[in-house]
Amino acid sequence: MAFAVFYYLLLMAALVIRFESLPNYLNAYDWNFNIRRIWLSTPSILDSVTIMKDEWLFEVGFMNYDYGKGISEWSLFIAPFKVFGVLLLTAAVSANLLLLRGRNRICSAGAVRSASMAAGLGTTLASLASITMSWVVCCSTPTWVVGLAMMGLGVSTSLWLEPIGIWVNILGYVFLIVALFIATSRGTTET
Repeated sequence: MAFAVFYYLLLMAALVIRFESLPNYLNAYDWNFNIRRIWLSTPSILDSVTIMKDEWLFEVGFMNYDYGKGISEWSLFIAPFKVFGVLLLTAAVSANLLLLRGRNRICSAGAVRSASMAAGLGTTLASLASITMSWVVCCSTPTWVVGLAMMGLGVSTSLWLEPIGIWVNILGYVFLIVALFIATSRGTTET
């Protein structure tokens, strides 16, 4: 749980540092009502699940009031399905850390390095694909590519990458699972 909380605090800190402004609004949404309404009013189950996974619970961000009633320049949103994914990510990272820390004396150095690299790459990919930010420059699209755009990747390139987010996330989890298998396998001891 601490890793998941740290992840969202890190996202918020990145937004505050990048835009040099503290958040000035917090919105809470009736998530249960919205999920129920989506379920009842969407004929396709696959479409329902696709829509529900992006439903927000909270949003915190910075509202610029220079334009009448205001425009949200940036925000961080909390979606329960995304939080569940981050909790799975933190469980996999924690398992890898515990296994690799204890296996240093049992596994070969190559196995430990391989598992560490796979875990690091998997963590990077899955954490990037789990970002839940929006930015007015990215058409206020609430997506993982906003983080890429904020880090300097072109906005049009970032938005072009948006559809592969699920595959980036899956690939990250595959690397984490591979790291777990390497860390739990019997390696030869070094002499």
